[in-house]
Amino acid sequence: MSFLLAASNTKALWYLTRGTGVVSLILLTTVLVLGVLGVTRWRSDRWPRFLVAGLHRNLTLFAIAFVVVHVVTTVADGFAPIRLVDAVVPFISAYRPIWLGLGALAFDLLLALTLTSLLRARVGLRLWRAVHWLAYAAWPLALVHGLGTGSDSRLGWLQILTLGCAAAVAAAVAVRLLRADARPRLRIAAGVATVAVAALVLGWYRSGPAQPGWAARAGTPTSNLRTASASPVSVRTTLPASFDGKLTGRLARNADGAGNVGIAIGGNVTGGAVEGVLKLTLWGADSNGGVAMTDSEVTFQPVGIAGAYSGQVVGLDGNLVQADVANSAGDTVRLTISLQIDSATGAVTGTVHGA
Repeated sequence: MSFLLAASNTKALWYLTRGTGVVSLILLTTVLVLGVLGVTRWRSDRWPRFLVAGLHRNLTLFAIAFVVVHVVTTVADGFAPIRLVDAVVPFISAYRPIWLGLGALAFDLLLALTLTSLLRARVGLRLWRAVHWLAYAAWPLALVHGLGTGSDSRLGWLQILTLGCAAAVAAAVAVRLLRADARPRLRIAAGVATVAVAALVLGWYRSGPAQPGWAARAGTPTSNLRTASASPVSVRTTLPASFDGKLTGRLARNADGAGNVGIAIGGNVTGGAVEGVLKLTLWGADSNGGVAMTDSEVTFQPVGIAGAYSGQVVGLDGNLVQADVANSAGDTVRLTISLQIDSATGAVTGTVHGA
């Protein structure tokens, strides 16, 4: 029982680490966009500039809180050899040092922003503003960190989310450049530099994290690679010589009005050495609410056994059904199915014996 609880807690930490990392990226993107729009004095009658500044400040605090949870859960998970000091001191981790180090740099910049904001009256406006501008670098660092170390970086939903974040930042930067008072050449140069950086990151992603084998090339320790590739579940290839189980499921009946009827029963087989999903379909002529069978189909998909068993009914006596099913390797099993059917609700219970 304690092992199951430990495994459950570890899985919860893993999901929490992934979730807080994604939310942190979304929040940092929003903070960066609002910061750029604030610099351009963006406002409207319904959304004055002080509301933009307040939202920017509060979202920054939320982002820092989520990053802290992301760091703590990553360290507490324990799957990867990541220490708390690795989240603060860049490039010293044994796990993907470069890409984890970029995340540490982003975290340090956010910590510096928080501290100088709390001590703004003491450090002075000039230092505070310098750190504030420098903190904008936390976004690209966090973006590359997530792509380089994240376990979901090759999944389509995260690719779309990351592209959306990048598009939002690019749009905000474009507005900033168009409204800037700088010379046209300087604005063009800044725009070209932005596009070039985006192209470099995209090229790196497509040739790196998006390709198989990135985990090893990124600096994942060999022990973690072995653990990730090892299969924790032993899969059987054949059913045991005999087994028994309880059947619970539903029945559906369909008639065509010409005396032909089809009866389908689907349910779960549980409570024995073999568990799985059983589907039984009978076709034939209507016979007092039942069926005078002319054709049939039976499938049984055991849990933890590769390949389904399929076949036909070979014996039908009231609610007692016998079926011979076989897998692709030719292994044959005789299923004896005893059914109890509630005609009012369509609920099906019973037993299944395999031999």
